Amino acid sequence: MQINEKKELFENTPIPKALATLAVPTIISQLINLIYNMVDAFFIGRTGNSYMMAATTLTLTMTMMNVAFSNLFGVGGGSLIARLMGMKKDEEAKSVGAFSFFGCLALSFCTSLLIFFFLNPLLYFLGASEMTIEYARQYTMFVIVIGSIPTILSLTLAHLLRNSGYSSQASMGLSGGGILNMILDPLFMFVILPRGLEVTGAALATLISNVLACAYLLYAYKKASLTAPLSFKWSDAVKITSANRKGLFTVGIPSAILTGLFDVANICVNMLASAHSDLVLAGMGIVMKVERIPNAINVGLCQGMLPIVAYNYSSGNHERMKNTIGFARVCGLGVSFFSIILLQTCARPVTNLFLNTSAGDAEAALMTIGFASLFLRIRCIASPVQFINYHTSFCMQAMGNGKATMLHAVVRELVFYIPFMFLLDKLFGEVGLASALPVGEACGAIFALLLLRYVLKKKEESI
Repeated sequence: MQINEKKELFENTPIPKALATLAVPTIISQLINLIYNMVDAFFIGRTGNSYMMAATTLTLTMTMMNVAFSNLFGVGGGSLIARLMGMKKDEEAKSVGAFSFFGCLALSFCTSLLIFFFLNPLLYFLGASEMTIEYARQYTMFVIVIGSIPTILSLTLAHLLRNSGYSSQASMGLSGGGILNMILDPLFMFVILPRGLEVTGAALATLISNVLACAYLLYAYKKASLTAPLSFKWSDAVKITSANRKGLFTVGIPSAILTGLFDVANICVNMLASAHSDLVLAGMGIVMKVERIPNAINVGLCQGMLPIVAYNYSSGNHERMKNTIGFARVCGLGVSFFSIILLQTCARPVTNLFLNTSAGDAEAALMTIGFASLFLRIRCIASPVQFINYHTSFCMQAMGNGKATMLHAVVRELVFYIPFMFLLDKLFGEVGLASALPVGEACGAIFALLLLRYVLKKKEESI
């Protein structure tokens, strides 16, 4: 996509078409990557081992931590690049891209070292038991300790490409890694490695897939830098101005904290679920994978919306910005309500896909499925209000309003969701724990809409 075509896309293309151009490849990428994460759980479930399933549930929180770290430079740098493009400051955008690349490398390397040195205490803190610790170590060592650099770098490069108008290339890299993982999973789990090492096989397949996806995205980024304001040259990175560095972190830090707080909430869920039993933890882990399907679609929609909103916000076309926000909101709510109908109707058969009840400990597997189907029916009700929270946060990130993004993240997780989690779990047990999601997200969504309205009103008053 050449520079003039990108300008046309951001400035004049009808909003449904512009949003589809950027969002559809991103949604496909999100779904494929979600599927390959679910494939790990699916194939591990073929063993009928609920403890393996519980162990991979624990590692989900560390996987989300990688996403949080990638948001620091990916969302922070990407949204700033889109705004600088709207202001016709391509040279400054290039320095932001290079700074994001090197910052991401340094951050991911430090992450790998820290987790390596504190792996066992971290896993026990997350809720590992003597029955699950070894499986959790196997998965974490390959996917998180060794795999943090290619994983975080891939996600960061995808954000930078997407916000420069190269959504298809970003999605192709992430999707290609996901498809490869689906192929390699059964090969490593059931053919190459001996029985009992299925979790190690899944981890190896994920690591190899992420490394190859990262290699492709590096190639796509280098090729895009010929026509887009992108760079991974050190000489460009050191040229970043203090104002742009501040602008990057103003959005990047709240975005990382937003995902980090979501991770903290998942840690709390795992700790409370494991306190009931490993089977409750395994059931909750299945649900947390299934419910990510509508979330993945809606996050992809919001990621496609972000560069359009950012570009038109900085260029002064606020009417187009508001129309984009409104159209994306209608689309996301439609996806959410449809998902409620589908998951309420098919909760039992959907959760049953993730655990073989005729292999291993059949009684434990059946109890796990029972917990999972109950939890899914409760938690899927949260889908519309979860979307409102995502949508509002992405809008504020696009406008470069880090303070509002941070405030929303803190209130959503620390004021509403996590306190409701402990309260309802204490009052109603595991059913209360599952119910905390729709209650907490609904309160967060009301706050988010009021906050976005305030931010837009303040902007209009300043014009």
